[in-house]
Amino acid sequence: MEEEEEKVEMKKLGSYGGKVRVLEWETESGAAEETMLLWGIQQPTLSKPNAFVSQSSLQLRLDACGHSLSILQSPSSLGKPGVTGSVMWDSGVVLGKFLEHAVDLGMLVLQGKKVIELGSGCGLVGCIAALLGAEVVLTDLPDRLRLLKKNVETNLRLGIRGSAAVRELTWGDDPDPDLIEPPPDYVLGSDVIYSEEAVVDLLDTLLQLCGTQTTVILSGELRNDTVLECFLEAAVKDFVVGRVDQSEWHPDYCSRRVAMYILVKK
Repeated sequence: MEEEEEKVEMKKLGSYGGKVRVLEWETESGAAEETMLLWGIQQPTLSKPNAFVSQSSLQLRLDACGHSLSILQSPSSLGKPGVTGSVMWDSGVVLGKFLEHAVDLGMLVLQGKKVIELGSGCGLVGCIAALLGAEVVLTDLPDRLRLLKKNVETNLRLGIRGSAAVRELTWGDDPDPDLIEPPPDYVLGSDVIYSEEAVVDLLDTLLQLCGTQTTVILSGELRNDTVLECFLEAAVKDFVVGRVDQSEWHPDYCSRRVAMYILVKK
């Protein structure tokens, strides 16, 4: 597995200054090989789930960008079919702290950039992006917006470098014109690759939102190799896709149960 990993070329991709493992496949089985390699190297089932969050708690406290964030959760909603955004997942914490770490190292510039977060859930990632100076639009389904708005209002009251707005966005539907024009500099998403049914609508929305200069950064829990394979197989048709090594993440917020990818429209 380690030998196969070494064969993949490391390149810069999009507006991220670090290097990623660009997925370039010569056969149709490339997506299956990537997921098999990832599961073999990281062995997610052997690692503790929810290392950075407690989904039974009513709130998650996290220090980021010189602020102490308090993210409200709704554990009682977790049992509803299809509802996962009412609580935090490790992939959201990992992505938020990755953004902070990358900005600190000069690998990302978010100050003044237009950022759209998909499937914002509790809003941690979007809040951190706003604290890092981005003009963020946090989006989710209509029934998820109440908790999202509350977290944005609670955590972004004073002393933020950027801005944050909450909007409704259903994947597969046409986004509002101001989301598309001008195209966002970044699109962010954590734990958005969760079912084969959602993959088609997610990619449709990414294609509508992204210009050729947009950098997409997605993190996700390694739960189901079939779903990830489905996403990667479809994504590489329209996007250059690269996996971000854990050596690039915030050193205190790494998890073998999480993967991170950067996408840029072809």
